[in-house]
Amino acid sequence: MLSTLSWKSSPRLAFDVGTANLRVISSEGGVLFDEPSICCFQADAPRSVLVAAGTKALPMTDRTHPRLRVDRPLRRGVLQDLNAARALFRYASECVLGRRRCSSKSTLIGVPADATQAEQRALMTAARDANLGTIQLVSEPILAAIGARLPIMEATGCMLVECGAGTTEAVVISLGSACVRRTVRVGGDSLDQAIGDFLHFRYKFLIGEQTAEKLKLELANIHSTGSDENGQIEIRGRSIETGMPGILLLPGHAFGEVLTKHFALIVGAVVNTLNETPPELSLDILDRGIILTGGSALFPLLAQMIGEATGLNVIVAEDPRYCVARGLQEMLAH
Repeated sequence: MLSTLSWKSSPRLAFDVGTANLRVISSEGGVLFDEPSICCFQADAPRSVLVAAGTKALPMTDRTHPRLRVDRPLRRGVLQDLNAARALFRYASECVLGRRRCSSKSTLIGVPADATQAEQRALMTAARDANLGTIQLVSEPILAAIGARLPIMEATGCMLVECGAGTTEAVVISLGSACVRRTVRVGGDSLDQAIGDFLHFRYKFLIGEQTAEKLKLELANIHSTGSDENGQIEIRGRSIETGMPGILLLPGHAFGEVLTKHFALIVGAVVNTLNETPPELSLDILDRGIILTGGSALFPLLAQMIGEATGLNVIVAEDPRYCVARGLQEMLAH
């Protein structure tokens, strides 16, 4: 079901459906909507009633009473909740278009390259139920490569590692298609979980999803800006030993083991992808290097580990978090 790089009808909008965020893109306006992929429903209603979505629903995570529940449409890059996906699509399209419908046009949606036929059909069903018109699915690594301005239509090999919140995809692209690819179900969300588990088992300290996400972003900022890793990071949560709320102070370098273990899974996928790459494409990658996109590309440690494992030049794309969105915008413009 994945679309090629051409189509008959002209799409009006594009949706970058991520595990962490949903973005809506137009050819002229760029990113029109960028909010968390999360919904809050009234749990005790006969039918699920949407209470809040996106930015308004995010603060409700881990703060709801039994009559409310918070759902995420995707987990590890895979559609898990059709009802939540439908509600989020409707919410996003109404924020962008108001009550108008776009059923007369087609809509582009980015999906992981390894999405199964069943997963693709489920996503298309949710989008159609939200009145998004004719749906065309496009591989996210291809979109990220377009957004990173790689010459993917040429007879030359380009290697890209798209580090999403739910999945990380290592692909070798030539002549507009993925020649070799590897996907691992690790990403920004699993790093959040690893950070939370580390604090739990090492320091007997509990934090929630939002705190883990903020801590990850703070660590990324420390690493990317070259800030002092010995500086103390203030972490607010609850002590398991006392049962009381508290504050834990740790230096940035205390999380080095967590980051290294997490990124080793991505490095393994990159190495396996290179092992399966034909010789001529390997020569192209030797000349061009490996391009990193996605949120985890903001950690210099990842590029360093990939470079050490492969001996290749590793380049972080400009504003790597928005490469897929830029790729969608580029496709809409053509």
